[in-house]
Amino acid sequence: MTFDSFLTIVQERAWFSFTYDLGRYLIGASLIAALVWALKRTPIKARTIQNRSAKAKDIAREVLSSIRSVAVYAVVSMFVIAGFEVGYFKGMPSQGLLIDLAYLAAILLAHDAYFYWTHRAMHHPKLFGHFHSHHHKTITPTPWTAYSFDVGEALVMVAFMPLWLSFVVTPNGVLFAFLAIMILRNCMGHAGFELHPRWWLANPLTRWISTTTHHDLHHCGSFGHNYGFYFTFWDKLMGTEHPRYAERFTEVTSRPLEGWGAEPPTQPSRASVAVSNQSA
Repeated sequence: MTFDSFLTIVQERAWFSFTYDLGRYLIGASLIAALVWALKRTPIKARTIQNRSAKAKDIAREVLSSIRSVAVYAVVSMFVIAGFEVGYFKGMPSQGLLIDLAYLAAILLAHDAYFYWTHRAMHHPKLFGHFHSHHHKTITPTPWTAYSFDVGEALVMVAFMPLWLSFVVTPNGVLFAFLAIMILRNCMGHAGFELHPRWWLANPLTRWISTTTHHDLHHCGSFGHNYGFYFTFWDKLMGTEHPRYAERFTEVTSRPLEGWGAEPPTQPSRASVAVSNQSA
């Protein structure tokens, strides 16, 4: 591929790529934010995980930095598209429902492993300030936190797709489904409101799927725990699951209905976060 050919790809595809990823972010965050807004006006509003509320300036920071992340994704996508054009990456049509579901399960497992280990690596003191500190300006997550990354972290996050495509030819519909699930789960993890039912951790079929409380503890409780994304088994296997995760989830989901004597949730402070991080 010549440089002129690559410029043609940029001219023809860059804006679409940017608006597509931005649209995924805005739709996913808006859907989860609307759901949380509605649930907070019902008797189960006591499931709000933290007493502290995100301020307008926090949400503005998250949205603006998410737009920056989307711009990074658009730049990388130009190289991915070029890879398809020259045949380095290959796509394929649906292989049938069962096979497509197997591909989807595989890419979700692979992405969860990638996320766990890169996320944990970015918490190393030598990397944290360069990659991940911007994301942790958020103590009380909102759905708009989903793509609130610095440029370095955005590059790490978007690198998964070209790495996966380098090794696995994947049905096009599976890639679309994966991207939809990824943004929805990301927004759910940052919702600030426990969206999963009370029995979630008691059921052997669901307890290994992460909850909103799982990631919320990472933001407001301890940077040294809960690095997983879709699942909790890497945290369990590597001993990085927050020791009070199950207890905290049970406490949040067991609160009495609002107006029936519900106890207010514990309010994290920057001081308590600092202490927790030092002890992690």
